[in-house]
Amino acid sequence: MDKDLKSTFLDALETSQDKLLRICSSYAKDPDDAKDLFQEVLVNVWRALPNFKANSSLATWMYRITLNVCLRHRANLQRERKRFSRLKSVEIEQIDTENPNRPDEVRLLLLRNCVRNLNNADKAVITLYLESLPYREIANITGLKENTIAVKVKRIKTKLLNCINAKL
Repeated sequence: MDKDLKSTFLDALETSQDKLLRICSSYAKDPDDAKDLFQEVLVNVWRALPNFKANSSLATWMYRITLNVCLRHRANLQRERKRFSRLKSVEIEQIDTENPNRPDEVRLLLLRNCVRNLNNADKAVITLYLESLPYREIANITGLKENTIAVKVKRIKTKLLNCINAKL
């Protein structure tokens, strides 16, 4: 094992791990599923690292891999659902809004639920935006134009606000 490669991987993981896990959580049905996705991301990053060309930052490259793994996971789940009859068409996280621990926690859970219900393209954009990535980097990761990202973020924010307000 190349020491420089291992060091690069560990350094990148240290700086990006929380963001990558949060992205995985947006595409997962529960925390265990998010951890499984995160592990799959790490395996993919490790395997692809020797081929990293530095056309973008290492973090941007890792976000792209994370989104691809998450989107592939989502597509596999959808294919699986088509093969089997559904017992429930939508899974909604139940929140006791009359006795919340803290109003911020309720809003955060509602936001996560609303983000999970977005289409894959919108979910990718807003997840990266919520990680405080600049529009330019989101554009590099998603392959969209920077202006398109700005417009999408504004529209997605409106969708999320309407979704949260409808559930409060």
